[in-house]
Amino acid sequence: MNGTIENDSQLTEAKEDRRHIILSQEEHPILEKDIESEALKVLYRLRDAGYSGYLVGGGVRDLYLGNQPKDFDISTNARPGQLRKLFRNSRTIGRRFRLVQVFFKGNKIIEVSTLRSQSEYDSNDPDKVLPANNTFGTLEEDAFRRDLTINSLFYEIESKTLIDYVGGVQDLTDGIIRIVGEPEQRIIRDPVRMLRAIRHAARNGFKIEKKTLDAISNHADKLDLCPTSRIRDELLKDLRGGTSKPWAELALQTGIFSTLFPFYKELFNDVTQGEAVKGELLAMLGALDNIYCQGKGKGRVVLEDAILFALLIFPWALRHFDLLNQELKGPVYHRLSKSIRSELDQVFARRLNLKRAIKDKITTLFVNMSSLQKNRKNDTWPAWLRKKSYFPDCSRFYALYQEAIAGEALTDLKQFIVEAPQHVEHVEHVAEVQEAPDLLAGANTSETPRRGGRRGGNNPAFSNEKHGVFGLRKG
Repeated sequence: MNGTIENDSQLTEAKEDRRHIILSQEEHPILEKDIESEALKVLYRLRDAGYSGYLVGGGVRDLYLGNQPKDFDISTNARPGQLRKLFRNSRTIGRRFRLVQVFFKGNKIIEVSTLRSQSEYDSNDPDKVLPANNTFGTLEEDAFRRDLTINSLFYEIESKTLIDYVGGVQDLTDGIIRIVGEPEQRIIRDPVRMLRAIRHAARNGFKIEKKTLDAISNHADKLDLCPTSRIRDELLKDLRGGTSKPWAELALQTGIFSTLFPFYKELFNDVTQGEAVKGELLAMLGALDNIYCQGKGKGRVVLEDAILFALLIFPWALRHFDLLNQELKGPVYHRLSKSIRSELDQVFARRLNLKRAIKDKITTLFVNMSSLQKNRKNDTWPAWLRKKSYFPDCSRFYALYQEAIAGEALTDLKQFIVEAPQHVEHVEHVAEVQEAPDLLAGANTSETPRRGGRRGGNNPAFSNEKHGVFGLRKG
């Protein structure tokens, strides 16, 4: 199973025991041609303006592993105000730490952040007030404040070098997930790091080194201290990542799953059906993963939040409400709907701060399962059922259930795909990458996203005072 304990834990996370290494272009697998043209434009504009620019985080990790990155994030020593001046076609976002989003045609956005200080890494005093999140720092400090070693690498565009302060290159080579710094301390400071650790272990098939895994198991209950919105957003990333089954296996192994979904505990501990429930849960998530994997190259797979959450809790709901054996005649339908909605609100929806529309959709999916089960004949349903407004979503959910439980292969993948993939020609040469200056200079283009619709133009607003927004001068 993914995420097993790594026995070789001789490496310490102490800063002084980590070697600072720089890999030349010949010593690492990252090639400039694999980086999106928009990211290259930003990197070269920073270089030409005299600033340092680095490709960072997941983009570097994925390129090193030979995967296609979902996003290309950039860090620089330029401050947010300087970035806004350099990229007029941009805006500043974020409350804890200010990021600059640079906009390109086709609604493409590159996020650029200023290098940050360590903030918490060297603090062993739990009562010490941490520096503000807008405290800027060095490349090394920025590396040591990141969550995982494999996400703490920097690709420098000018010399094509890979910079590693935390042993991330070795961990990528060995297939190891390791929290940067002291795992216990860093998890206590931000428990969400546990979710990110098991996510990357699941997605990459990596092992979690022993010290990190022990810290996760010891502090799984700390997730109860996190804002519900952060937990919800992290869960949706896991469910949409195509590796929700290995993620659930790790969550079950570490105790994180029981912390997030305590209503499952009684079923899991039941000697007569505990293993069956776990098997059903993993099968449901495995069917979900198959959808995302099969959809690659055929289009963009999109499943609503309600369907994702419904899959996650269906094994519990199936038994708790006896969903497949209900006779939904007369007032029984409304009583069951009311019971499901009320119970969901108590044990699940409030915990994740779900919107009413999501709760209602999950209720609809659950309450109609018996109708789809009993009226299905020869792999189809009667006309009266197919005319119901809830049928499209319920039939998709039922198809996932059948693949998971009965092993029926999906016959129509198109019902999960909303649009065909867009084929974009990659820019091959640096000279071509540096063209289209209108996108970097702030020219008005119809494709540029607008904020709020209150202004006629697309350029960021400036104040009427002597000093403009974020340190920029007007005029």
